[in-house]
Order: sequence, then structure tokens, then C-alpha cells
Amino acid sequence: MRVLVVGAGAIGGYFGGRLLQAGRDVTFLVRPRRAEQISKNGFAVRAASGGAEELNARAIVSEQIEAPYDLVLVCCKAYDLESAMDGFAPAVGPQTAILPLLNGLRHLDSLSERFGVARVLGGQCIISATLDERGHAVLLGPTATLTFGELNGAASKRTEAIATTMQDAGFAVQVSNAVLLEMWEKWVLLATFAGMTCLMRSAVGDIVAAGAAGLTEALLEECRQIAASQNQVIRPEILQRIRALLTQANSTIMASMLRDVERGARTEAAHVLGDLLHRQSELAVNSPSLLRIAYLHLKTYEARRARAA
Repeated sequence: MRVLVVGAGAIGGYFGGRLLQAGRDVTFLVRPRRAEQISKNGFAVRAASGGAEELNARAIVSEQIEAPYDLVLVCCKAYDLESAMDGFAPAVGPQTAILPLLNGLRHLDSLSERFGVARVLGGQCIISATLDERGHAVLLGPTATLTFGELNGAASKRTEAIATTMQDAGFAVQVSNAVLLEMWEKWVLLATFAGMTCLMRSAVGDIVAAGAAGLTEALLEECRQIAASQNQVIRPEILQRIRALLTQANSTIMASMLRDVERGARTEAAHVLGDLLHRQSELAVNSPSLLRIAYLHLKTYEARRARAA
């Protein structure tokens, strides 16, 4: 199976690098600047405490795509999806499967409109990773998991083939018959996590210490209700797990979106918080909303960042 990984940042770099390390046929589609960095510094994947094995990574730009690929693994930022689709369009043929690992769900509509819903799979990942000073992918957490499946929940030969390609590649891989629900569950987690840590500009444990854990629970409930209005009922055990994670005393975790704010970078606020707001029921549009406050807080940051630029 020929795999094209769109983006060689922390997520694409890690999963693509592990597949490459396992001997799979992997090519990275990147911007010219990233291609130059890989050419200069090489490419590797490693755990935070381990050494790195140099990999013979093939990094190309859009103009170098010569034929369709079997699998396009989309790992760009959500706000880069439009330009990314233009870039990898020549790689999409009649039998190509497109597996996105983006936050939120808006990208499913965009990919389906551009390439046809039949080509698009649902997918998500659980990973904490970054790029080091050389541009090599570093896994910060103990494990990484990639979950995917057909959007209608059916089993298929192509999901079996993709799972076989990803087996024994250094990360956990799961084929799900409820991937859309699982994407919603992650979205509810991420919107609550990013919304509250960005609004409070601090880690989970600091929010708890300030006596604001109740606000976190209120935001979680608001996000859960939006999911339910879209016929996506968050499973009780998952909701309990999210609540425990985001109200844990002394926890030092904070959303990557807060780290983006702290370094003056662009955020995915529109895709993680804004799109969730867009999907709420009409009756809730004019009601008091923590999610709306958190989103407008981030939009204000984006406006100030744009003015400064």
C-alpha cells in the first residue's frame, strides 16, 4: 500500500515516521520550507527519553506527485485544510482512501465535497508529540493510538487493508464501527479542555485550585448537549472519564491551543469551538454560553494577533 502523509509536523511526522520505520511505502507531502529542513537535517522519530534512528524519508511538494496513492493520511492543521486539499488532489485516484486526523468534524464535509464522501474515512488519534529543534518527531506521552473506520460503521476491505498496513508499526491501531461517535466524544473533550484552559490561561490543576472546577463541568455539559442535539449521545463512561481528567486537582495538563496562544501562534478555535457553537440548537443560540465566551475570548486574541501582524 502506497501511503501519502500530508504534513510532517508532530502528528504526521510521528505516525508516518513509524510506518516508514516499519518498512512501509511512505511519502510525506510538505511545503517547500519543510522539505528543505528535512533535506538538511534528515528525519527521525523517537520517544522523549530515547535515541533516534535516522530514516530515509521521502518528502515531496505537490508538483512532484506523479500518480495516485492508495491511502492519503491527512495530518495538517484544520486551518490549512483548503490549501492542503489543493496540494494533494493529484494524489487522489478512483481507489484512494482519505483518512484525516484533524480536530473537530468540519473537515469531513470539506473533504467529502471536494473528493466524494465514498473516499473519506473517519479517524482520530490520541497522541502527545512535538518536533524538536531539528524537525524530528518526538513522542512525549507513553503511547500513541490511531483509530479509524467507515463513517457508516460498516466493515470494509479497505479498512482491513489499512489496518494490516499499520499493524506492528510502533503505535496502537484500532478499526472502529462507531468512529463518528468517537470523533464527537473527542471533540467534546477537546472543546471543554481548550475552551476552559484558554479562558483561564492556566492548567487544569490551577483551575481546580481557584475553585472553578464547576465552570469546567458546566462547559462540559454544554458541549455534551450540543452533541446530543446532533444525535450523538456521549457514552456515560466516556463522559465520566472526561470529567475526571478535566477536574483533577494538581494536574499540570493544558490544551495545546493554550500553548499556541502563549507563543503568539494561530489557533484552531474556529474549528474546535466555533463550529461546535454553529451546531447548537436554535433555542440555545441567544442563551448565556460559556462556550461562546471562550470562543470570543480566542477570537479577540486572533484579532489582536492579526492587527499586530
